[in-house]
Amino acid sequence: MKGSVKWLGDGKFEAQVEEGGKIIFGENGIFPMKTLLLSVAGCTAIDVVMILQKMREPIKDLEVEISGERREEHPKIYKKVHIHYKIYGDVNPEKAERAIKLSQDKYCSASAHLKLSGTEVTYSYEIIKE
Repeated sequence: MKGSVKWLGDGKFEAQVEEGGKIIFGENGIFPMKTLLLSVAGCTAIDVVMILQKMREPIKDLEVEISGERREEHPKIYKKVHIHYKIYGDVNPEKAERAIKLSQDKYCSASAHLKLSGTEVTYSYEIIKE
């Protein structure tokens, strides 16, 4: 993976990966530590959808909410992170739990990075049948 960050002035920075995707950091953008949380949410969301689809579960939609609590002292890393999954469709709760557990324990590299730094990562989920 390669990328770059360019200062745009006025407290803004543009981050870009070699494939072309961009993020604005700083003022009127997203600060890097919040981007880290969103990366964890995105990583596990992709995993859970793919796993449930492979299980042939009738998932219609997924929302992942994430929150984090940082240390007061520097470096202000996350000490606690909570992930809440909203799974839409007539999904079997046991299979939903299994998909989330596989993501958290095996597949989600972004979540693993947090855990390796000592962050307590917890999760919850709800199934919303339509």
